[in-house]
Parts: sequence; structure tokens; C-alpha cells
Amino acid sequence: MLGLPVPVPEGRPLDVLVLGAHADDIEIGCGGTILALTGREAPIRVTWVVLSAVGEREREARDSAAAFLKDAEQSTVIVEGFRDGFFPYLGGQVKELFETLKPTVAPDLVLTHRRDDAHQDHRLVAELTWNTFRNHVVLEYEIPKYDGDLGNPNLFVPLSPATCERKIDLLLEGFPSQRQRGWFTPDTFWSLLRLRGVESASPTRFAEGFHCRKAVLLT
Repeated sequence: MLGLPVPVPEGRPLDVLVLGAHADDIEIGCGGTILALTGREAPIRVTWVVLSAVGEREREARDSAAAFLKDAEQSTVIVEGFRDGFFPYLGGQVKELFETLKPTVAPDLVLTHRRDDAHQDHRLVAELTWNTFRNHVVLEYEIPKYDGDLGNPNLFVPLSPATCERKIDLLLEGFPSQRQRGWFTPDTFWSLLRLRGVESASPTRFAEGFHCRKAVLLT
């Protein structure tokens, strides 16, 4: 299953929870992996949560999620309006959202931000993910940024060139509000995919990288 340390469920869809602080975080960090998972023949059920998106950004977040989840058997998209950049100061409110997720989602796999991410909103989402989903497989994705905080992933998902191209096309189409940003360009996304492909000796030349803090091998 793409080399991920996740048992394949018997008789039910694979349950995946993806969490992003802002509109476009999920797509940048693990959009290729989502496309690869939903493109398999095995059924998959995805809960997609964006914590900060209002106005135009909310519309972009919902439309983009629908595009990335087009092939999922089931999907639920949740978009909240927490203030961008203020998550640590709204910690109680953000924590309450995670508490509402806990009894309604039983994910086989959780994709979230890195705990060492330089962005304060990303870090809080990662911390609350681990606080809420303690007995689950949690993979932390990465977001390129000015801070230069990319780490050394220890888990990689090889992606076909076609999947990478689809990811990047959907990103550029889905978030027109970000096109004026100097880093929001195809070469940024291609370069990281290629670098992680080199580091993992990907047979396809491309990969997304994740940080796996803890995994239990079932024998």
C-alpha cells in the first residue's frame, strides 16, 4: 500500500484524516499522496479538515478539496474560520474542534503538519493531532517556506510523474489568490518532489516526504 505502515482494513474502506492549518497546506504537503491513495481500486474514506479559510480562501479550499477527492469513495470536508497566524492564542477553541473530531473519526492514517514546523499555526495543529489521536498512524508532511525549515523525512511515498503533474495543476488551478506569491510556482513544487525522489531512490524519480515519529510493525 504505497509502502505506508498502515494495515489494510478488511471489509471496509481505508479511513484517512488529513489536517491543514490553512487553505492549500494539505495540497502542498500531501496532495500527491492523497491522489495516489484515492486512485487505487481499494475503497477509501477521507475526512479533510482546513482550520483557517474565509471568504475567497474558503471557496478555494472547498473547491480544491473536491478536486483532490474526486475519486474517493466517501469524503467529508470541514472548513473552519480560525484567524490565520493566531492559532496559539486561540488554542482552546482549536482544541475544541479536535475534541469534536475524536468521537466521529477513527482514522487508519492521519496526515498532518510537522511538529517542528516554523509556522506557529502548523505547530499547534501538529501538537493537537498527537494529543487527540494517540493510538493512530500519524505522518507529518512538510511545507516549503521562507523560513527554510525543511527537515529530513524518514518516510517517502513514490509518486508517478502523472500524479505529480496532476497535483501541481490542481494547486495552480485551485488557488488563484496565491499566484502572486513568489514561491507559489510549479518549479517550487517540482523541485521538492524531485529532491525527495532522490533521497528515497524512488523508482519514479519523484516522492513526497513525511516524518513518522512512531510506528508499530504488526507481525
